[in-house]
Amino acid sequence: MSELERYIEDYLDHLDIEKNRSPKTVQNYRRYLMAFVQDQKAKTLKDLNEDTVRRFRVTLARKHAAAGDVIKKNTQAYYAIALRNFLKYLVKRNMPLRVLPDQIDLPKVPQRQIEIMEYSDLERFMQGPQGDSLRALRDKAILEMLFSTGLRVSELCSLSRYMDFGRGEITVRGKGSKLRIVFISESAKVAIKKYLEKRGDAEEALFISLSKAKNPKVIGPIIPRAVQRMVRHYAKKAGILGKVSPHQLRHQFATDLLMNGADLRSVQELLGHSNIATTQVYTHITNKQLREVHKAFHGKRHKA
Repeated sequence: MSELERYIEDYLDHLDIEKNRSPKTVQNYRRYLMAFVQDQKAKTLKDLNEDTVRRFRVTLARKHAAAGDVIKKNTQAYYAIALRNFLKYLVKRNMPLRVLPDQIDLPKVPQRQIEIMEYSDLERFMQGPQGDSLRALRDKAILEMLFSTGLRVSELCSLSRYMDFGRGEITVRGKGSKLRIVFISESAKVAIKKYLEKRGDAEEALFISLSKAKNPKVIGPIIPRAVQRMVRHYAKKAGILGKVSPHQLRHQFATDLLMNGADLRSVQELLGHSNIATTQVYTHITNKQLREVHKAFHGKRHKA
């Protein structure tokens, strides 16, 4: 292991132990930083300098241009962020550096466009699960929970069946192990109650994976991939064109709140965003409401 790789491993341990970052985050940081090491054949701290950083970013940009968005602009930004944060860590350790964190500029990326369903489509979609089978009741409860709470799919899959859903609020552990309270609608509470009453197993997870047999057996806790497939199934059943994902219901949750008068800070708290800039991506959708206000109230006294 080279000198630079040892420092990277120390930094990854720092993220894991001291910063309490998720295993997925640590894995991604390792991939971004080792890509720099391999591309620039960097072995020591001296090899981490303005020239090697610039050449590495040129490599990423050329791959992006030549290979049809293999490395998207947003992803290129993650590589730059990883390098910059690694350098900040080295600065705190008083290591001699040939490039400083502030010398790494982040690439400008286009504003993320949020896709949401029309309300009529959403209504059809939410009515997709029919019947009183365990699978239908589970699917209904999942859709209601996603739309009611704005949970990430990973947060949904980690819920315990023994939480007190009747109170209308639960505490979940989100990104970075941060705790937040989410609120459950009446329809979601009813759906969960019916679903749990149908359960006859001892699995602790709230949402379980079922076999495909006519009389399905509980396989274990449901996984995010299974939720994604289930959501796509009901979107197709509702005749909704385009890709629909569990995360889109999180978008629906946020925009529904904003369009009905919630303030951005409250939505930030409910979504568990650490930075309000992340929540601001939803504001362009609510501009539709502003257009209606402008049309209804502007220029009433003006005559052409």
